Amino acid sequence: MNKILRIAFIIVFLTSFNTLSAYGKTSKKAPKQDVIILDVTKNEGFPENSDDKNNSGGSLLDKIKKYDAKDAEKDTVNDNVDVEFSIFDNLIDKDKDSDHPFKIEEESLFGRIYKKKLERTSIPSYLLQDELTFKYKKGPIDKVQFYGAYQGNFNGLFAGSDYDTTYDLNIFEAGVVGSLKEMDTDFKLQFNFKPTDGQNFFQGFITDAYIMNESIPHHKIIVGSSRNQVGVDGGASSYTLPFAARSQIARNFGNTRALGVRVVGNYSLADYSLALNSSDRYFHEFFAGPEFTGWLNFKPLGKTDGRYGHLVLGTGLNAGHRDENYTVGGAYIGYSYKKFAANAEYSIADGYNGRSFSSNKASGFFFFFSYRLTKKLHVLARYDQFDPNRDISGDLRREYTAGLNYFIKGQALRLILNYVFCDNENTEDSHRVILGTQILL
Repeated sequence: MNKILRIAFIIVFLTSFNTLSAYGKTSKKAPKQDVIILDVTKNEGFPENSDDKNNSGGSLLDKIKKYDAKDAEKDTVNDNVDVEFSIFDNLIDKDKDSDHPFKIEEESLFGRIYKKKLERTSIPSYLLQDELTFKYKKGPIDKVQFYGAYQGNFNGLFAGSDYDTTYDLNIFEAGVVGSLKEMDTDFKLQFNFKPTDGQNFFQGFITDAYIMNESIPHHKIIVGSSRNQVGVDGGASSYTLPFAARSQIARNFGNTRALGVRVVGNYSLADYSLALNSSDRYFHEFFAGPEFTGWLNFKPLGKTDGRYGHLVLGTGLNAGHRDENYTVGGAYIGYSYKKFAANAEYSIADGYNGRSFSSNKASGFFFFFSYRLTKKLHVLARYDQFDPNRDISGDLRREYTAGLNYFIKGQALRLILNYVFCDNENTEDSHRVILGTQILL
């Protein structure tokens, strides 16, 4: 009971002050080609003189000047086909009887969290990974990690002479991931505690529930309910999104889970995701109809070790039947070089099966730029356009977003500031200021 109270105290403290630190990790298996695994005991990938010392003192201008572009390149991800599974790669080999670098020391929970290092921003990281990871000597389960995630956004909305403020619970989740002994098999079970309009609590309660096998080199086979890779932004992990909200094509066409079988392949010059699913969403029906979701990325610079940056060219298709036939096609380009990154995505639909079904012919695109001033401070901007029905004129929706991300402890403790100007052809223009806090435990 005392341990539970101490953890509860830390959660309240983090939510109130947003000023804590981070954790460490080692890889469970060999690092994947496009997922950089850091050994924080050596500060690998981010030299000791690169940012931690720079951020300990001096002006922001000094920190910007000292932040080496090579450090930024170590944390580059342009596509996300494999990123969502990074939590499995980083399951620590937890054994309190060994001398591994993450053995819990005899000090307060607050002290341990404060001393942890979290610097990666391209993959999720967790403040209490050490404390919530357990290894078993008996039984079929090798080790498990429990985790929780919270993101809340304070919104100020200006529309004409009206001004409203709201607080949105964007992410409120908890889950467990684990690995089985000697089977190259992992599992994940994730729960969503955020109420959703249009569905009862239990329909949205279970999000991820799958097993994953990695017996085939460079491949993962996933069976169960998992994230549907409809586009890059629509298939991205919620914990690594650069903005407080996804793009409009992602909000309408993607950001869903589906029940089925999925195969993910990852090579230096290409990666892909292929899935056969039920077209049902949120467990309304067991099998509403068949669905295929495929996405393919080409990485022309994959053999150059980042000397010329990282380039990804992607395309994909989501098609199926749910009451009616639907088809969504998309294309993507992403490029990053040192501290700079840019990407663009286009999608066109003849009916779509996102968080709600629609038979409309819709389309949209966005392009996005970001620049890392320091390891902790990123600036970004996005232009986002969506046509909800191509058969109707004068209904375009445009969003112009400027933002700042401050990574106190990587993605585990992050502050978000966005300004969004909404230019809609058939409704009144509006302005929105969003201040968000993300905590991953």
